[in-house]
Amino acid sequence: MSSQLVPAPDAAQRGEEILAVFDTAFGQLLAADPAAFRVKFRKMAASAFAFYRGTACLFYHDLHTRDGGPGSGPYEDERTGQVWIHGDLHAENFGTYMDATGRLIFNVNDFDEAYVGPFTWDLKRFAASVALIGYAKALSDEQISELVGIYATAYRERIHALATGAKDDDAPPFTLDTAEGPLLGALRVARSLTRFGLLDSMTEIRDFERRFTAGGGTVELDAATRYKVLAAFDGYLETLPESSLTRPDSYRVKDVVGRRGIGIGSAGLPSYNILLEGNSDALENDVVIYMKQAQTPAVSRHITDPRVRGYFQHEGHRTVISQRALQDHADPWLGWTELDGAGQLVAEISPYAVDLDWSDIDDLAEIAAVVADLGRATAAMHAAADDESGHSLVPFSTERAIDAAIAADEDGFGRLLVDFAHAYGARARADHQTFVDLFRNGRIPGL
Repeated sequence: MSSQLVPAPDAAQRGEEILAVFDTAFGQLLAADPAAFRVKFRKMAASAFAFYRGTACLFYHDLHTRDGGPGSGPYEDERTGQVWIHGDLHAENFGTYMDATGRLIFNVNDFDEAYVGPFTWDLKRFAASVALIGYAKALSDEQISELVGIYATAYRERIHALATGAKDDDAPPFTLDTAEGPLLGALRVARSLTRFGLLDSMTEIRDFERRFTAGGGTVELDAATRYKVLAAFDGYLETLPESSLTRPDSYRVKDVVGRRGIGIGSAGLPSYNILLEGNSDALENDVVIYMKQAQTPAVSRHITDPRVRGYFQHEGHRTVISQRALQDHADPWLGWTELDGAGQLVAEISPYAVDLDWSDIDDLAEIAAVVADLGRATAAMHAAADDESGHSLVPFSTERAIDAAIAADEDGFGRLLVDFAHAYGARARADHQTFVDLFRNGRIPGL
């Protein structure tokens, strides 16, 4: 069973299994806001890939059922089974951001599911997403195998380079100077965007001051809720690094509105947008940050190490600490707080965020080049969060541990990911059809 999933149950049995996993992962949020989950599930019904994006909970349930938990799968030991991982590493969770030094970077994004676990879990989740994208683009099984193999090779080569002392010049981040193809295209689009454009889409100037525009999904807050959000904001300020607090006026609050999360990953999670002064009195330099209730990561349901669980104050703290560990020079506005006893993630709504768009990446050679770059980005992310990142949770060199584990069976590494990609891609396509039938026939409790 080293490279194949357990035999798939029949559709009825699998449907009950899916419903049970959904109840554990979504039950409380769904009961609180069924309308948001109807939107989420309709988005998931659109394609097998959209379903896969929204079901990290099912993916890790299946991995745990198959592999018996962390530390028991191939290439997993007491170190490589306890690496800081992204947790939801699929092919669409990459894009641009402006780092704390003002440099546009293309890299992994969306760290809501980040946790500590086996590094192979990230690679398997990505590999299966390549199989789903390849199937949707009518690529053959052989072509999908080639793409997953290219990803595995690029990851392995970059990990080895980092483990043996590669410097930034040998393994540079993807920037306007180093990126190519669709990655460079995304960076160029990000560079063309402006803070004024973002502000113009969300705010207006009234009585010589900027305020949020009514409508468009915003919710006006009553006085009591506004007071609680502002109190939570004060707590957030205490979590920012000193380098972010160079101009105290930057954090003067101009306006606050509520929002209700309805995306595939944020359904039912209450959130708030906060308009701040920014780094000058000029109105075009105002900043919008969001405060969002952080979710329980799917991985954490299958990691029982009390040392990991006890490391985080709450889910907001976990998300921020994980992102800071996995991402060099993270968003300077990134922090955490609590609201009504729940952990909150706080970050900027960046005008420079552009996600990788797969819709126009159809040439096989171009897909292969992108997949190779994403393999390198994955390796750099795994290597960033270790004993040199300033966090004590992973007190060893992850790149050296991973490099040694792969070196023990070089030939099997790519084969493991290729076999898994095909097996789980087929499983996800079948699960998508089962889910659509459950949803449209009213079988999901609470909807």
